[in-house]
Amino acid sequence: MLDFFAITLILTHFGIPLTYYWYMKLKHLNKPWNIKIDQNYRPKVTVIVPTYNEAKFIQSKLNNIYAQNYPKNLIEIIVVDSASTDGTPKLAEEWASKHRNINMKIIRENERKGKAHALNHALKYVTGDIVIIADADAIWPSNALKEALKWFADPIVGAVSCLKKPTGSNIKEVEETYRKYYNILRIAESKAYSTPIFHGELAAFRKNLLEKQGGFPTDIGADDSHAATRMTLIGYRAIIPEDLWVEEPIPNKGYFWWKIRRAQHLIQHFARTLRKIGQAPKEFRKILAIETFLHLANPYLLLASTILLITNTLITHSLTALGTLALGITLLAVKQYRTWIAQQLHLIIAGLRNLRSKEIAWSKQAK
Repeated sequence: MLDFFAITLILTHFGIPLTYYWYMKLKHLNKPWNIKIDQNYRPKVTVIVPTYNEAKFIQSKLNNIYAQNYPKNLIEIIVVDSASTDGTPKLAEEWASKHRNINMKIIRENERKGKAHALNHALKYVTGDIVIIADADAIWPSNALKEALKWFADPIVGAVSCLKKPTGSNIKEVEETYRKYYNILRIAESKAYSTPIFHGELAAFRKNLLEKQGGFPTDIGADDSHAATRMTLIGYRAIIPEDLWVEEPIPNKGYFWWKIRRAQHLIQHFARTLRKIGQAPKEFRKILAIETFLHLANPYLLLASTILLITNTLITHSLTALGTLALGITLLAVKQYRTWIAQQLHLIIAGLRNLRSKEIAWSKQAK
């Protein structure tokens, strides 16, 4: 009986995400966008770069924004620094003094209270109609602003984010494999209606909608994803298009805990939206429900089934339980399976860590 229950949990654990992946890929990935795109749409945009000890990246990031193929008079840059100790604000000021043909503001916080707190501080000074959040170490292609902003020509679009391409000398195999699966779902969900997962490397929002919802949530880590999802809950679309890519450096050290922190933040986001699934627009309700299940519950089905199989092997010497465990270990030779197991481990550890700390302000990993 325990063997049957354990195997049922395993089939459920793998069956639901596989079914969801192939359903979204086959039904939505290649269908046209039901959004009016205008390549010539040119709203005024404010790019907020939140920083904490980003001396290594800040000037290159500012150069990256400056090099955008977008009118300089329609770009405002706000660097909001959260008590850096490595001279980040000074480097930003040096850059601003040499680029006076672009509007730039530098805000210094006396205390580090987390990214969302810094973003909300910066929002008080925004003059653009579209607010874009940009991580200091993310590398945008020169057409990133144009590609992001053309979607806002349609009033139904409330938020736009990017696909991520991992870069660096320490790229993990599991990261590359994970991104291929992950990116397909983000595009397919966006074409179906909206995706509940956004990326801080480039996340664009309508300013009026951000103000309407009181800015970014300061008590959870996934401020970008949660802000976008809140917009979707009131009838706007939050999308990730297939032609908007950003390069994301992978940490040289601390990769495992970097993944754990990100998983913690997504778990916080989905835990907060759990009770709002019923309020979501019909087209988004299933997406939000499945992604919530995959982040909050599904990893523990794998954990429970593994515990049951090990227990049954040790107590009853079940050959079925032993064989199932052996099969699971053997399948680790398959890259896709190995990647999936790693992601489940990250989510399980992240869920447990959330019981102790939300990691709203975290230790930086070297990149």
